[in-house]
Amino acid sequence: MKNNKIFYGKQHINITDKDFVNKALYSDLISSGDYVKNFEKKISLMCKSKYSLVCNSGTSALYLAFYSIGLKKNDVVLMPSINFISSYSMCKNFGAKIYLTDVDETGQISQKNILNCIKKFNIKKIKCIVSMHLGGSPRNIININKLKKKYKFFLIEDACHAFGAKYIYKSKVFSVGSCKNSDICTFSFHPIKSITTGEGGALTTNNKLIYEKSKLLRSHGIVKNNKKHWEYDIDNLGFNFRLSDINCALGLSQLKTLKKFIRKRNLIAKYYHKYLSNMFPYVQTNEKYDKLSSHHLFIIRINFNSFGKKCDKDIFLNFMKKYQIYPQYHYIPIYKFRFYQKEVERLSIIKNSERYYKTAVSLPIYFDLNIKEIIKVIEFIKKFINMYK
Repeated sequence: MKNNKIFYGKQHINITDKDFVNKALYSDLISSGDYVKNFEKKISLMCKSKYSLVCNSGTSALYLAFYSIGLKKNDVVLMPSINFISSYSMCKNFGAKIYLTDVDETGQISQKNILNCIKKFNIKKIKCIVSMHLGGSPRNIININKLKKKYKFFLIEDACHAFGAKYIYKSKVFSVGSCKNSDICTFSFHPIKSITTGEGGALTTNNKLIYEKSKLLRSHGIVKNNKKHWEYDIDNLGFNFRLSDINCALGLSQLKTLKKFIRKRNLIAKYYHKYLSNMFPYVQTNEKYDKLSSHHLFIIRINFNSFGKKCDKDIFLNFMKKYQIYPQYHYIPIYKFRFYQKEVERLSIIKNSERYYKTAVSLPIYFDLNIKEIIKVIEFIKKFINMYK
């Protein structure tokens, strides 16, 4: 029975994926086997990075990233206030002193936001800056990287939205994950991302020490004796962040259709951009269509203040829900959560973050979304506008 609900994201699993997973189940090793190694090799080849390491979630990848740079108590970390909670939570586990910056109009951290935060709090030494490629488009990574020379911080790309995305710098095309302009890049393979492994994540880097430290932590800190398979030692603190061969088999299969997945998301984004751009000033899309984005999300800004009748984002989302359309918040600012409100004293200027939170909505975008459903989403946005303007 077909589900008529239109969610903001959904996985696509085909018969080839199922065959790959089924084949993996007959392998001699279904953990730490050849599927894991092959998946890591393919990720490095695709991203053009020296090293890649798969793990059981994007959150684990972020933890490995923080650990591998030697993050410790009271180290200063800057990250955007508009973000999923993972990067903040993982960073907090190390006892770091986190400063939440404002964002630009795209909802991402910029060089200007960083400099404003440094000035406001008179920050002298920064251990790490976390960028976040919201929606799948790496907007400001080059300009943030330019600050590294002066402040000598590590730059971690939280690219959980951006697997398969690219960007241009000096007429050259770079893959997100190449780490040509950062130290580490982390990915998520959650079901609604560019590709899925069920649950899973990855870390890429060009730094051998970062790779080796992450690899050690991923599997209990165990160092094996290659000559005596029965002997091993514990070299450091460790966890079990491993991703199974079964998950990696699904990932390897999905990698083969990554370009097709992103091409379809691009077509949907292009269609939304074309028709929703006509609804200005009530609806605002990004200033231009980004063909190099992975388009994990398609985010619009609704100018509720421009309506004649009083309305807000909750009213809009409830209206769409009545017609079985389920847009989403991306994201509630980190400083809004009750558990983290004690951190507000290290909150930078938040003018854009507040405006973004009140106006930004993610529309449905995924491989199986058809033209009839896309038109339905657009028509009901138009209907909402006509009701309230």
